[in-house]
Amino acid sequence: MPRYGAPIKPQLLDLNELFGRSAPKILEIGFGMGATTATIAVNRPEFDFLGLEVHTPGVGSLLKLIEEGGITNLRIIQHDAVEVLQQMIAPDTLAGVHIFFPDPWPKKRHHKRRLIQPEFVKLLISRIAPGGYVHLATDWEEYAEQMLAVLSAEEGLANTTNGYAPCPDYRPQTKFETRGLKLGHGVWDLVFRKR
Repeated sequence: MPRYGAPIKPQLLDLNELFGRSAPKILEIGFGMGATTATIAVNRPEFDFLGLEVHTPGVGSLLKLIEEGGITNLRIIQHDAVEVLQQMIAPDTLAGVHIFFPDPWPKKRHHKRRLIQPEFVKLLISRIAPGGYVHLATDWEEYAEQMLAVLSAEEGLANTTNGYAPCPDYRPQTKFETRGLKLGHGVWDLVFRKR
């Protein structure tokens, strides 16, 4: 973590200093065990990737992948996404945000715990530069419908397609996606751009 992580501080992070270069920055929220994040970073060397994850096993797994793969364009913050966005990421700085297969909280009484809510999306897009994008994916149809409704209602965003997007070439199949497909779930990608 001292080499590939960013310390938690209630102050803006200098992303160019963190990566040692000036390049478009992509934030990934909730990278799980990190295999997808590492693959995307390797395949898109022209971007820098900042991964957020709260669970220590996932952080350790991605650190191992970074070290073994010699990945230079990937850094980690182990902390809550809302606090990081509020305190450490300057407005209008990110080229994009990835949130792949967030916890669907399937029980109706738990829906308020879902990450993709209007207030969170407003915070998220305030940190994305004009023309930047937000890419969400889920294997829960009802959550996909909620995501589409929330993003479509946000005036600062424009859908890149009519409804759900085809999976972009850069997103490999994730562990959660593989499990969902085995269970007979569909997979829904959403890609919106900031106006």
